[in-house]
This record gives sequence, structure tokens and C-alpha cells, in this order.
Amino acid sequence: MDSIGQLGHYILVPLYYAISAVLLGWHELFSLVLPAKGGMSWALSIVGLTLVIRAALIPLFVKQINASRNMQLIQPKVKELQKKYGHDREKLAQETMALYRESGTNPFASCLPLLVQSPIFIALFRLLDQAAKNDKANGFLTAKEAASFGHARLFGHIPISATFLKPDGLASVQILAAVLVVAMTITTFTTQRQLMTKNMPKDAMSGPYAQQQKMLLYVLPVVFAVGGVAFPIGVLFYWTTTNLWTMGQQFYVIRRNPAPGTPAFEAKQKRDRARGRIVTETPTATDDTSAVEPPPAPRQQPRQQPKRQSKQQRKRSRGAVGKAGGKPGEKPGEKPGDKRGDEDDGTSEGKTA
Repeated sequence: MDSIGQLGHYILVPLYYAISAVLLGWHELFSLVLPAKGGMSWALSIVGLTLVIRAALIPLFVKQINASRNMQLIQPKVKELQKKYGHDREKLAQETMALYRESGTNPFASCLPLLVQSPIFIALFRLLDQAAKNDKANGFLTAKEAASFGHARLFGHIPISATFLKPDGLASVQILAAVLVVAMTITTFTTQRQLMTKNMPKDAMSGPYAQQQKMLLYVLPVVFAVGGVAFPIGVLFYWTTTNLWTMGQQFYVIRRNPAPGTPAFEAKQKRDRARGRIVTETPTATDDTSAVEPPPAPRQQPRQQPKRQSKQQRKRSRGAVGKAGGKPGEKPGEKPGDKRGDEDDGTSEGKTA
């Protein structure tokens, strides 16, 4: 037991410094517009701490989404292995792990954000609890700041260190704690349900993975509801904020990058086709119009005018045509009966005479 306590101490001490640093940074910011010793400035600082932690956990959330998607996509193969090796549990486990390795799927990756947040949650709980009971300085919190944190009151009379079970004789504490616990439960249920109804293919709706998701759908809200009544108000602010972040983040991912073969994927395809029709029918001014411009018309060569010939040159050309078999007096390319050249000659001769 002593070794476990020492291990917990070594894990929590760095977290005390990290959490208190972020918490004090937000508190300094909110103290510019709110009373420094007021509960609202400390409650908002806890919300700011939550946002910083969740932003830092985005890479783990991406891994969680990818792992969950891979688990969904390989469910048909898992079912085939169950039919083939259902009589041999050891062989089934070996083949299933081999399938996980081949597909690059880690079944435990979906739990990473929750596992990482658990020590942070415990560290925040202990910071607030020890500050309220003993004004104990932890991390970067001095004894004075710890006292301000531990005894802060929302709206002037609701201690953020009070719990539903220990409301300090205040009904307002129990009302606020109940509201936050219900919010935690609803957001947890909604997050899990939208994952099952929108981002799971039909093939994955049965089998061990689906059973696991259904269990989490109902078990996690109950766990939060039961445990929430023992959490301080400040910790409930943290957990409710992180649940809201998870719900919004998952909604965004399911809408923008759903798993293939899911209702969310079909809905995204419909939206993309609708956008494609709009773009095709009514192109905007910013579209690249170079691809639809007609090709330039070929340049026409200028018509060459016939050179003016003298009377003697015309006579020689008519003589050459006659020798070639043409009718006397007919120019090359001239239609029969065309006497314009003769008329011109007569006119010229008349003028000369």
C-alpha cells in the first residue's frame, strides 16, 4: 500500500503544478473584470482549465476516433472468426489479435482520453478539497490563494467546495449540484447515443463491439450520476464542461468525417451531391472559368486580290489556255459565257482608237 501511495504522489505532484499554473493564469485574467475572491472568477477559471486540457488532448481524441472507426469496419471479419473458431476460445483470441495487428487497430485506444483525464480529475479534486479543509498550498498555489480558492462562493453564498451530500445546510448547493449532475448524465448519454445511431455501420450493430457500446450507453450515465453527488461544485463544473466539449467535438467529426457505410456517411454524401448541383448550375464569380471558355476561332487568311495585268499580258495568257485545250479567249477558271474580259478589251480598244 505504501508503494501505491508513493506512486500516486509522484504522479499527482507534477499535475498539481500544471493544473495550478493554468488555473492561476485564468484567475488573473478573470480577476480583471470579476472580484478576485469571488466564486465566479474561480468557477470560470476551472472552465478555462478544462478547455486547455481538452485542447491538449485533441491528438488522443483523433486516435480514439480512428480506433473506433477501425473497430467498426472490421466487425464483419470478427464475426467470421467467431463462426470459424467459436469452439476454441484460445484460437479465437489469437486470430482476433492478429486481425487487430493487420488492420492497425488498438481496442484500448478508445479509452485513452478518459484514462488520461482521470489523474487530472483526481488532482483537481484534491487541490480543491485540501484548499477548502486545510488552506493547503499545492503546486503554484500559495496558502493565501489556496484559501481564496477553497472558500470561494458562487453568487455570494454557494461554496464551490460543497457537495450534494454535504451542502453546508444550503438547499441552493443541492439544487446547483443536481443541475450539474443531470447535465453530466445527459451529455454523456447523448454523446454515446449519437455515436451508435449515426456513426456505426449496420454490420456493427450486432456482436461484441455493439454490446460494449450499448453497455457504455447506459452504464456511464449511471456512474456519473452516482458519483456526481459526492463531487464538489467546482469539480462538477470541470466534468460538465469536458462532457460538453466531447459531445460537440464528436458531433463535428461525425458530420465532417463519418465512417463509411453509416447513416452519417450517407447524409454527408447527400449534402455533397446537393452542393455539387448548386455549383454546377450556378457557378460563382470566383470559379475558374478558363476551363469553360470557348477555344479561339482560327484566324482567316486575307484574300489575295488578283494582280492587274496589261493588255499584252492578257493576250499571252489567253493564248496559253488555247494551247492547253481550252476555248479561245477563255481564262483559266472562267466559266463559259463569262465575257467580262472581252468587254474590258473592247472598251480599252475603243478608248485607244
